[in-house]
This record gives sequence, structure tokens and C-alpha cells, in this order.
Amino acid sequence: MDTIKKKIIATWRREYKGFLLAFTIAIAAILLSDFTPKWMNNILMALLGGIIIANAVKLPKDFQSGISYASSKMLELSVVFLAFSINFLHIAQIGLQTFIAMSVILFLVLSFTIFYAKKTKEQDTSGWLIGFGTAICGSAAIAALAPTISKNKEDAGIAMAVVNLLGTIGMLTLPLLLVQLQCDLDKIGILLGGTLHSVGNVAGSAYALNDQIGEVAITTKLARVALLTPGLIFFNFAFSKNDKTTDQSFSWSLPWYLIGFIAITIIGSIFQYPESLVDIMENIGKIILTVAMAAIGMKISFPVLLKSGRKGLLFGLIVFVVQVVLYIIYLKFILP
Repeated sequence: MDTIKKKIIATWRREYKGFLLAFTIAIAAILLSDFTPKWMNNILMALLGGIIIANAVKLPKDFQSGISYASSKMLELSVVFLAFSINFLHIAQIGLQTFIAMSVILFLVLSFTIFYAKKTKEQDTSGWLIGFGTAICGSAAIAALAPTISKNKEDAGIAMAVVNLLGTIGMLTLPLLLVQLQCDLDKIGILLGGTLHSVGNVAGSAYALNDQIGEVAITTKLARVALLTPGLIFFNFAFSKNDKTTDQSFSWSLPWYLIGFIAITIIGSIFQYPESLVDIMENIGKIILTVAMAAIGMKISFPVLLKSGRKGLLFGLIVFVVQVVLYIIYLKFILP
């Protein structure tokens, strides 16, 4: 017990400066997010705040260790807490046919992401993360995947910035397109819930059109979020096969936070956690993730952001368009 206590104290003394700076930026982002548009959420604000501070001020060297610690360990820890909001029961609410189609489209989009990343010879993992966030649930999906495949934590920050921007653009433009096409209301809901990046994007666009569309879209989105677990396993397997820097093959051994994530989602789907507990755990997870994003932001330079961001935007836009086209094909030619 004394050994563990000594390790904790030693770690805190070594990391506290950078960690407290990331924590301060995160709290400021959370407080300010109440006064900003919905698309400018606390996670994106913390990321941008970290980028601005790190590029405006040369941070002392003794801050760097704590910033690195927060960007990696907090990102991993947030995955466990965010699992409390995922429930497989949402799958039953959209119908078997739509769920099967959603699953097929999801893995087609993930497979396309892998193919397109190889085709464009992406040297970092930001393309993988952008595709994964686009296919499932935006920032939360990126946060869940990044610790296992991303060697550079700034890749996660770039991916989140791209996915948040594209999600906002999609939220504003996709409903306008669908209104012009005069589609069936339920099909509009399925398309919005199946393609837009975050739950906020889906709610903002769908309820702006119609309450019926909003209910269908949110249900569809929550069922899509429930596919995060198999999506993580699939992508970890694919990445281990693609990673040329290691000779290790995929062994089905997952890191502790993914094991915790999967266990929590399965238990919660069988027994259902109290709503108050889910709210508490989800809020704690969002705070921890915001701290991680502030730290990741402080590891990103403006030149890298501009260079990688431009490439990431094109990559993410193409993946998003492919996803929308696949859903249109399903809704127009397969779903009765």
C-alpha cells in the first residue's frame, strides 16, 4: 500500500503543472460553452483553447510531462465513463431490417476508410480516426479508438476538429437537401440519424424539421452508437494487420479501458443502470475527455493543424458523402 501511495505522490509531483493547466482550460471551456452555439461544444473549445495557448506562449519544459500524461491517460479513462451512456436496447427500437442495413453500411464505411487511407498513403492515423468518427458517433468514437491506434495524440485532436466541423456543415445542409427531395418522414429520420456525426448534430437538424423526424433520427442514432463496441474490435483488428511498425499479430487482447468499456455496455444493456448514475458517469466522462482534449490541443502546432486539417477535411468529406450515398441507396431501393 505504501509503495502505491509513493508512486501516486511521485507521479503527481512530476505531472501536476501540465495537468493543472489542462484542467484549467477544460473548466473554462465547460463554463464558456453555455454561452456559445451548440456546435461549439466544450470538447472543441478545450481543444482550440489548448492549441491557442501552446502556440501563443512557449510553455516551460516542466509542463510537458504533465500535458503528455493528461493527453494519454485522461483519454483512456474517459472511454470507461462514456460507456455508461450506451445501451444495446436501442437496437430493438429501429427494427431488425434497418439495424442489419445500418450494420452493413457501418462496416462498409469503415472498410472504405481503411481502403481510402491506404490509397491516399496517409502517413498518420488521423484519417483512420476521422473515418471512424464519421461512421459512428463523432468525438466519442474518436476518443475510444485513439489510445490504441494513435501514436501521436495530436492526430486525435485534428480528427475531432475535422469531424466537428463536418458535423456542423452536415447538420445545416443535409436537412435542406432532404426537404427539397420530399422524402418520407421516417426515412428522413433514418438518414439523418444514420449519417450525421454526433447526437447533437442529429437532434439539431432533425427536430428543426419535425418532431416525428426527430424521434426516429435520435432512435436511429442511438442504435448506431451501440455499434461502437463491434466497430472498435473491427478497427483494432484491421489496424494491427495494417501497422507495419510491429510484427505482432492481433491476439484479441484488448487494453484495460476497452475491456472496461465493453463490460460496462453489456452489463448496462442487460440490467439497465439507474438514470441518475448514467447522468453522473456520462458527465464525469465528458469532463475527463475535455481535460484530455485541452492537453492534446497543447501538443498541436498551427502549421501542423493547417496542413493536416486540410487533408483531413477532404478525407472526412469523402467518407461522409460515401456514407450518405449508401443510406440513400438503402432507403430508396431496399426499404419498403
